Amino acid sequence: MFVKIRYIVLFCILLSTSVLPQCSAEKTKSPALIPMPQHLQWNGQKFNMADSSLRFVQRLVPQLPNIAMNHQEAYSLEVTNDSLILSALTQTGLFRGLQTVRQLISSEKGNRFVAGCSITDWPAFQIRGFMQDVGRNFQSMEMLKEQIDVLAAYKLNVFHFHVTDDPGWRLESKLYPQLNAPHTMSRWPNKYYTQKEFRELVEYCRERHITLIPEFDIPGHSTAFRKAFGFDSMSDQRVEPVLIDLIDELCSLVPASEMPYIHLGTDEVWHSYEKPAPTLLPTLAERITIHHKRQIIVWRPGQPIAGDSVSITQLWSSSGHPKPGHRYLDSRLNYLNHLDPLAGIPQLYYERINGAAHGDSLRMGGILCCWNDNLVSDEYDILRHNPVYPGIVTYSETSWSGQPANFGENYLAQFPPAGEEAFQKFREFEERLVCHRDLYFRDKPFPYVKQTSIQWRIIGPFNHNGDVNRSFSPEDSIASAYVADSAHYSWSEPITGGTVNLQHFFGYPSWFPKEEGTYYAFTRLWSPARQTVGAWISFHDWSRSGGRRGGPFPQQGEWHNTNPKIWVNGRLIPPPVWNNPGVEANSDETPFSDENYFFREPAKIQLEKGWNLVLLKIPVLKNTWKRMFTFVPVATDQGTVKEVEGLRFEPLIK
Repeated sequence: MFVKIRYIVLFCILLSTSVLPQCSAEKTKSPALIPMPQHLQWNGQKFNMADSSLRFVQRLVPQLPNIAMNHQEAYSLEVTNDSLILSALTQTGLFRGLQTVRQLISSEKGNRFVAGCSITDWPAFQIRGFMQDVGRNFQSMEMLKEQIDVLAAYKLNVFHFHVTDDPGWRLESKLYPQLNAPHTMSRWPNKYYTQKEFRELVEYCRERHITLIPEFDIPGHSTAFRKAFGFDSMSDQRVEPVLIDLIDELCSLVPASEMPYIHLGTDEVWHSYEKPAPTLLPTLAERITIHHKRQIIVWRPGQPIAGDSVSITQLWSSSGHPKPGHRYLDSRLNYLNHLDPLAGIPQLYYERINGAAHGDSLRMGGILCCWNDNLVSDEYDILRHNPVYPGIVTYSETSWSGQPANFGENYLAQFPPAGEEAFQKFREFEERLVCHRDLYFRDKPFPYVKQTSIQWRIIGPFNHNGDVNRSFSPEDSIASAYVADSAHYSWSEPITGGTVNLQHFFGYPSWFPKEEGTYYAFTRLWSPARQTVGAWISFHDWSRSGGRRGGPFPQQGEWHNTNPKIWVNGRLIPPPVWNNPGVEANSDETPFSDENYFFREPAKIQLEKGWNLVLLKIPVLKNTWKRMFTFVPVATDQGTVKEVEGLRFEPLIK
């Protein structure tokens, strides 16, 4: 089948209303494609989209040569001066190819061109998804569609819709309207999705070749459900028939061909009143798989289902391991609500989904998750307060292209040495990532700037004997080595990153053993002129779940509750004036506002022309959860954060 694609190319420009100037990777000077195709060759030609005499087609073909796997989403693209030919086995493959075409378009003197190339491409994993938790914090249809558009543009194919949780059951039930009564919801009362809106959302995904997976998270996370019916326990004999009705009602809304998966939760059953009757989960699983002919997904770790031989398990923690013989999805390392943007993007990049380079009969792929457990005051804060968009773009690269065997497994919390191939590959990806930030996310939160040229030397920990205010010699002068309390200290080799984890809170390999004491980080920053610039400065990333986990939050006059400090050219940089100082750790219902560097106004620092000295003091205590620091000069342009031009780092210590 041959079809003109001019209108489709325009339709698939999902993220901008006009074609922007082409952004090129620094080394190749070629279009910055994400995800990178499996096989790509540039030919130096360019196709003029305005020339109606040229061949400009898409086509379905009976076979595509040299496709390794996942043929239904594969495509080939040939672009020359004379023609643009996009071929695929399915409409889904054509749609995936069109997203690549979108990224190949540039504008020159009022004309639009497609960069010449030859591409053969397919995804490494069958499922490449993204999850939003709307049970805890409601998100409008408009906001959900914005995110789905981004998923489509970056070739992700699943939207995991976590539609129920303790604060609210957010899908309309006409059988049991009490589920949607305001008094059952501890947050966002009276906010839920009508059945019409749910169908609309499924169709919106389907048009973009994305499968929506709805999740009823039971028997844990069921406070709103129990409140609606007056059930004291999920083992109440009345629970089972109600949930059967709700599963039937859900499946009646969308046919199995368009909604083939139902997620049943089953995780985090912490309390006796959440434990189900022995027959509940087996009965619901049978209802989903046998009666409704859908595939069932459950979290692992989670409640076991007696007799279960068919469930797909979604792994959610480091203690979660694949169930023998079961297909599985990987969500173990990718909770955006725990990720500092600058440390989290490399973590996502170096993660090997399913521990493999590509999927197979059991390794289905992965789902990137955003669990903004804490209450938000504005729904869009979920996108401002978590690295959602840079996370999606990065996950699209790794889930589509895959990461080779033995790649990056030691680099979830630290960069590889600069000379290693793994470092160079991330540096090249980083160039493409910031190109996409500047091209497609100018009106959306995208908290990431280049950091692979930022280097530090770190020393410590000096023994402060529990006194975080104690001062040590690096505060007086920078020398190659020090002696304190008869102990000898010297600086580390250069360490890369805008955010540096001294030790990682989840135990990933990092730079230093987990010791109490005071660390210092030092670098020299060269500026081409005397100037005042913004800076991202932080000594903790406050996860957007569990309140102020690692708290209490600092008091006024403190950067963190361990009282760290930063000097630029010997001048002490004051911390922000906090909106909510001193908040206790257990503060889930107090919305975030300025806690983390990437969603507050950057600090101001004065740089002199030439070399500037930057020194950070990072005390840690035995119970300090996140042992880290961030320092990155940033420029802001109408709300978009970018690099400050002309700066360079060199942590030389004479």
